[in-house]
Amino acid sequence: MEFYFYYLFFLLISSAVLGIYLSSNPVFAIVSLVITVILSSLLLFYLGIEFLALILLVVYVGAVSVLFLFVVMLLGTKYEMVSMDSLPS
Repeated sequence: MEFYFYYLFFLLISSAVLGIYLSSNPVFAIVSLVITVILSSLLLFYLGIEFLALILLVVYVGAVSVLFLFVVMLLGTKYEMVSMDSLPS
């Protein structure tokens, strides 16, 4: 029965990682990154590695992901297609 728990976490973490990779919007990619880190931290809690799980949450979700989100929101998320004809020569 314990293996089903690991398979469930494997599927959830894998789908969140695919959400990071397949997302065209950077904000959605960062949200998927936060979900991935939270799920990984929950798995570490279950395995009994509480200190590493808390460090993972504080450092990645509390600092790095918020910094990424701040930079993406500050710079804007507008995309423009650039063709080779419009580049200066």
